Amino acid sequence: MTMWVFGYGSLLWNPGFEVADRALATLDGYARSFCMRSIHHRGTEEAPGLVLALDKVPGAACVGVAMAVAPGLEGETIGYLRDRELISSAYLEKNLTVRLDDGRSVNAVTYVIDPNHDQYCGGLDLETQAQIIAKAVGGRGPNHEYLFNTTDHLATLGLPDEDLEWLAERVRKLMA
Repeated sequence: MTMWVFGYGSLLWNPGFEVADRALATLDGYARSFCMRSIHHRGTEEAPGLVLALDKVPGAACVGVAMAVAPGLEGETIGYLRDRELISSAYLEKNLTVRLDDGRSVNAVTYVIDPNHDQYCGGLDLETQAQIIAKAVGGRGPNHEYLFNTTDHLATLGLPDEDLEWLAERVRKLMA
């Protein structure tokens, strides 16, 4: 059986594992948003940044990319993903059904936000998000880099996200 991983943020442009195949995919019931405070990768405990997470929202759908893990690398890949994504336990690892653009449905390892975790910050208005993202820096670099890379890759895939595009434009103005 093929192991699939659903990417909606940094996994789009930096999966960190060997991808054998990829396809646009839709995950129902979740919305992509900057609803997680980043205290490691894109911010610090003293000055948290924001990263994208999937927030459970009835009626929502998130379009991203399903990536098939190269055969034989499943164990190595899940270990890598857990080290990367579960660093603070703010994400929950789930196997969720995603619909590929060719009509198939597959189960994919997906990281969703734990709304009970103290890093959860759903509901922040876009201006507040922009102010945070423009200033925060963490172990993997500036928060704005994360935003710009994700927004650019979504656009390249033909998946524009109005909120992320607004944020990218606003953050550029704040940084000018």
